[in-house]
Amino acid sequence: MTLAVLPEESFRRVLCVVAHPDDMEYGASAAVARWTARGIEVAYLLLTRGEAGMPNRPEETARLRVAEQQAACAVVGVTDLTVLEHPDGVLVYGLHLRRDICREIRRFKPDVVLGAGYEVETPFGFDQADHRAAGLATLDAVRDAGNRWVFPEQIDDENLEIHSARWYLVPGLPGAATHGVDVTGEPLQRGIASLEAHAAYLAALPGHPAPADFIPKLTAMSGKAMNVDHAVLFRAHDLQAPPAFFTEAMQD
Repeated sequence: MTLAVLPEESFRRVLCVVAHPDDMEYGASAAVARWTARGIEVAYLLLTRGEAGMPNRPEETARLRVAEQQAACAVVGVTDLTVLEHPDGVLVYGLHLRRDICREIRRFKPDVVLGAGYEVETPFGFDQADHRAAGLATLDAVRDAGNRWVFPEQIDDENLEIHSARWYLVPGLPGAATHGVDVTGEPLQRGIASLEAHAAYLAALPGHPAPADFIPKLTAMSGKAMNVDHAVLFRAHDLQAPPAFFTEAMQD
């Protein structure tokens, strides 16, 4: 069965929420490159500066990793980058994190939010704690943003408005994904280059493969699910559609 294509023709703004610099660049940025080339506005929200990810002193690492993220964004056409200063490595799920993500949703007004996974176990092993906290907080913040009585100070004091996104996306793998994006050609090359922009960070990871060696292999595996050469896959949720079980019950 061939996976469905994301309805990107209806996308206007996509907000990508991740924990660290470089989190978007392990495949998803190739989809971003395709979207920006089609005129879709994409913004990144990083919840930490990644200061715990290298042996350098934290402030030095933070400056370096944010600069590399800015370069990675430029490669795929992202000009709206917000980097928060939640502590790297010990990101905590809670109201403070939800509030900050909700604020950005209300500011940017995306019709699509791309978040991280929140499962403990993944096909790659146990997921890192920051990723799980970011994924769950983003999922909840999407709903928070549409409720006038959740974080009302953003409306009353910061002149923001409630906002309800249409789609929630989480990166997926063959067998678990629901939709895909064909990134064959230039989007893939720009996606590879965006990870290469994190040169200092990757150099600090012993034995890390070159982006040009492994990113195409991952996207080729995903491409088989769409009958294309290279793809990025997602679990896509239409937040404005009634639950499938409800629809089926009403048809009986």
